[in-house]
Amino acid sequence: MRWLFLFLLVLNLFYYVWHQQQAPLRPKEVETLSLYKGGRQDIRLLSESADVQPRRSASSAVPVAEVECLFLGGFEREEQAREIEQRLISLDVRSTVQPVDAAAGIDYWVYLSPLASREASLRQLKELQARKIDSYIVTQGDLVNGISLGIFPRMDSAESVMQRLRDAGYEPFMRELTRAHRDYWVRVAPESRRLVDDPLLGQLSGDFFGLKHQLMPCEGVASPR
Repeated sequence: MRWLFLFLLVLNLFYYVWHQQQAPLRPKEVETLSLYKGGRQDIRLLSESADVQPRRSASSAVPVAEVECLFLGGFEREEQAREIEQRLISLDVRSTVQPVDAAAGIDYWVYLSPLASREASLRQLKELQARKIDSYIVTQGDLVNGISLGIFPRMDSAESVMQRLRDAGYEPFMRELTRAHRDYWVRVAPESRRLVDDPLLGQLSGDFFGLKHQLMPCEGVASPR
């Protein structure tokens, strides 16, 4: 019996080994190998992909430089600017006269608000003039039919007038007004700027006292000062 049991045990071991050698590959192992190969097939270089957007050119982000013009002048009288313009035109230099308004200070306007009607404002005006207070009726603007009591270059002068009116029983107001100063300049066109060289500028400066020249943007000039 003992030898029979050992013989059957060896036979079973031999059958198990033979069966393992004849068994096919496991489905799990085959699936894993196919996934690995498939993953390698999906690998592509970025340069080979059609979905990659081309990089934006660095030059497209550079702002365009604003065109500058040469300005000559700074004159209080338009006639002086016209003379320079004609001189330049005779030299084939394209140019135009351009008036420029610049803030030159603040004035202080003392006034009385409009009353209910023009007749009431006129009666008030007569009362003020009877008191020897300089006053005028406002004929236009948002204060039409109001009473103007003067425009003063200094605030203390305006406040003095306001105090006098308060003492007389009135209620005055004050408004700041920007005082503008207009100069006349000759704008040289960009294509003609090369023609106005240093010798020509020197000659113009000798013929026109106080002539100034500056480079500024051709459009939207607020003040060449």
